[in-house]
Amino acid sequence: MSGYFQLGVRTIWLLLACLPAGLHASTPAAVNLASVSAVVVDLERDETLLSQHDDIQLPVASITKLMTAMVVLDSAAELNEWLEIRDWTGDLEKNAFSRIRVTSQARRRDLLRLALMSSENRAAFNLALHHPGGLPAFVAAMNAKAKALGMENSHFADPTGLSIENRATAADLAVMLVAAYGYPLLREYSTTRQFTINFRKPRYRLGYGNTNPLVSSSRWQVSLTKTGYLTESGRCLVMVTEMDDRTVGLVLLNSFGKRSPLGDAGRIRRWLETGNAGTVARAAQEHRQQVLDKAGKL
Repeated sequence: MSGYFQLGVRTIWLLLACLPAGLHASTPAAVNLASVSAVVVDLERDETLLSQHDDIQLPVASITKLMTAMVVLDSAAELNEWLEIRDWTGDLEKNAFSRIRVTSQARRRDLLRLALMSSENRAAFNLALHHPGGLPAFVAAMNAKAKALGMENSHFADPTGLSIENRATAADLAVMLVAAYGYPLLREYSTTRQFTINFRKPRYRLGYGNTNPLVSSSRWQVSLTKTGYLTESGRCLVMVTEMDDRTVGLVLLNSFGKRSPLGDAGRIRRWLETGNAGTVARAAQEHRQQVLDKAGKL
């Protein structure tokens, strides 16, 4: 087992035990959320604080990159190795954008940081391409990792999250979040506010910012985070932060509106601190109901 993993298997299995299992009705949410599916867990007490339709398998977009990062670190690949940037293959090209130049070189550790903090797709893609056995072996390792963690309702098809075949339940992603929290480097890289990466052959520099604005807010203590978005997935957010004197993990999937997951995070914090259930916009309520109807949920 990788030396990066600190929390241990016991913590993950305790969390699995306290999360709702199988395809059954989720615990009714005591707070109004714009996200279709959500889980809130207390990482220190191994306690599920809230679950909302956490058994629906949904596209997870760039939340995928947390699994990608764990597989990279588990492989014990040299983080200071310079990797040549290669172009997209398959169907990803039509959905992807990147400022990184093909054939230039970057260190593996810098690509890992960009994939986490700024959700850089070409960075994540090339991390997988340079894995022993290439892209197919990397995707197989992602699914093997998910199975080892007990993520029975998850499937990964690519390392970026651009494929809508990357799907999971919020309950499974809560387990993945706990596992990722056990890697100190993932906590550091995912919460980096700004970063300038240096390339060579040719030499150039690119600046990046974090896709989660809460990491720069004095009102939040974020220790791990990843955002995600596709048209099919809506806005997604996973995060470990401090709420009500607790270390809390949040999973928020398929939220309507660019800032809705951030609003949900605020509503959850107020709910934990004051009991206030909050309100959400009618458009978000209608979107949530449409997704639930499509999934066959009442």
